[in-house]
Amino acid sequence: MVMNSPILLIDNKKENYLYKEAMKTLRTNLQFCGKDIKTVLLTSCFPGEGKSDIAFHLAEELGKAGEKVLLLDADIRKSVYLTRYMVTNEVNGLSQYLSGQIKNIVEIIYPTNYEKMDIIFSGPAAPNPSELLGQPIFRKMMEQMRSYYDYIIVDTPPAGSLIDAAVVGRACDGALLVIESGKSSYRLEQKTKNQLEKSGCQILGAVLNKVDIRQNWYYGKYKSYEAYVKPKKGRT
Repeated sequence: MVMNSPILLIDNKKENYLYKEAMKTLRTNLQFCGKDIKTVLLTSCFPGEGKSDIAFHLAEELGKAGEKVLLLDADIRKSVYLTRYMVTNEVNGLSQYLSGQIKNIVEIIYPTNYEKMDIIFSGPAAPNPSELLGQPIFRKMMEQMRSYYDYIIVDTPPAGSLIDAAVVGRACDGALLVIESGKSSYRLEQKTKNQLEKSGCQILGAVLNKVDIRQNWYYGKYKSYEAYVKPKKGRT
């Protein structure tokens, strides 16, 4: 597959040993879900819970482990990747492909400076994101990509008030729910979980994020992240 020239992604997040170890644990637990779990979406109930950061670093860790990984930004409402990782290049994205402005999928896939990690950016914001993501072309694209990549990590908009994640879930093997400690209610998290499951996408587990270790001593050993992925039944 011939793709675009590599894109330089600059991550200014301060290096944190415990954070890195938590991401490695999340990566390992995801791998234990089995090789039939290849397309994984990440969502949350609200904006700002950290799902995009976790999606990026999960993809990074999978690449470091030797997996060929694609990070797919499916938030075509309000993406953060271009600004957060200081991308200065002109890039094509998912919304342009789904709307027919770009015909060949290789035109939206970019190698990165991260080991074995490619990226598809969201593209320009669209007025009809859920309709674009619900088209057969999106599912066909996902099927095509899963034959080339070991993992596809899909970053989606928050599912608390938007349908996009459930629409994307129809084309994914599983989902990770990112939960900011103390921000959401049990009832809303269950509603989000049920909405995703109704799309046919199983919940693999959750990432508890932004835990205040001064008030929650139990999580102190994880610093700010507690990651858990539930293996499929019958697997170790």
